[in-house]
Amino acid sequence: MSATAILDVYAIVLAADLIWGLFLTRLNYRSVASFEAAVPEDFVGSVSQDEHRKACAYSKARMRFGSLEGPLMSALTLAAVATGLFGWIDSALGPIVGGEYLRGLVFLAATGLLFGLVSLPFSLYSTFVLEKRFGFNTTTMGTWLADLAKGAALSAAIGAPLVLLLFVFMDAAGALWWLWAACAFALVNVALSILFPTFIAPLFNKFRPMEEGSLAAKIRELALKTSFRVGGVFVMDGSKRSKHSNAYFTGFGRARRIVLFDTLVAQMSEEEVLAVLAHEIGHWKKRHVLKASAVSIAFSFVTFWVLSLLKDWGALYAGFGFASPSKEALLLVLGLASGPFTFFLTPLFSLWSRKREYEADRWAAEQVGSAAMGSSLLKLSRENASNLTPHPLYSAWYYSHPAPRERLAALKGRTSGTTGA
Repeated sequence: MSATAILDVYAIVLAADLIWGLFLTRLNYRSVASFEAAVPEDFVGSVSQDEHRKACAYSKARMRFGSLEGPLMSALTLAAVATGLFGWIDSALGPIVGGEYLRGLVFLAATGLLFGLVSLPFSLYSTFVLEKRFGFNTTTMGTWLADLAKGAALSAAIGAPLVLLLFVFMDAAGALWWLWAACAFALVNVALSILFPTFIAPLFNKFRPMEEGSLAAKIRELALKTSFRVGGVFVMDGSKRSKHSNAYFTGFGRARRIVLFDTLVAQMSEEEVLAVLAHEIGHWKKRHVLKASAVSIAFSFVTFWVLSLLKDWGALYAGFGFASPSKEALLLVLGLASGPFTFFLTPLFSLWSRKREYEADRWAAEQVGSAAMGSSLLKLSRENASNLTPHPLYSAWYYSHPAPRERLAALKGRTSGTTGA
């Protein structure tokens, strides 16, 4: 395949990914608009008309924003590839930066900075205009800039050694370098999962153990009842940045912990917080975190294998504007092409994720009752202004969690199935 053909294929796949996404967004936008006039029947009495209108307006605003950001970013990326911008940067660094490995690092840092600068206006608008308009943003410009600086420093501190390690494997580990690299990176992935709760997450947020009281007592009772051993249940200062609420499970072994946003604790009753906590424990009981990590590691092996197949394909580098093959060019091409060329896998991963959410919901309902679980889901949807009426095709393709209506219906189905009502 010639370099021109490779560029043409990339442009076609990139356009197909973009057009399909815009088509789904259009379907979803029309679905939201069609239900905007009245609260959907399933939510009457639980969601007010004003809350529903806000959720619809919020969903539509986010879709309009995404429909502008996506095409613009895709067009700029394709333009950079077609004009040979990335290849020019790589060649220009040759006389300036000595050493193959250092030049590769500087190139990847430069292209990362370029993408970051292009996406910066979108990030600013999303945080300080769109989120603020709907009353969610609570972050300050100082906090936002600090997050940006910390993220960049963390990426450099972790990413640079890993890139150098990969370069060494590519040069010194023979034909099976990809296998050794995949094994090493799998170990790094596990290590980062262990280190994240204790050393990385606290760089951005403050975490405090759940305060003593009736809720803490109920949490201990639930942990004892479910034989759940965890490094702790922590409350995170999510309100420092947003009024959105959430909870998550993180870490392995003694480092694993459950994190509740302080906004969630403030918005919910103790029974509802307990239900959310039970849902997170359900993920652990069903080994969802372990399975997700295993799948992630498996895909990393496939990724390194694909890199080994593409490594010496000269036309590929020329198609993306590079004058000659290089390790850094190969990594950039992978980054540019992996999304568009695997977009068809999105609904499969979404389906698998939703299946795990249903399982965790069912498990939690068995521990704390369907009423508390349903009430917590309703409140999460209401407080986060979730889209109550997504188009089925859109949610099937993109949603990692079931749509609120489907999630609540599954809980009711379980109730009717167990009580005979």
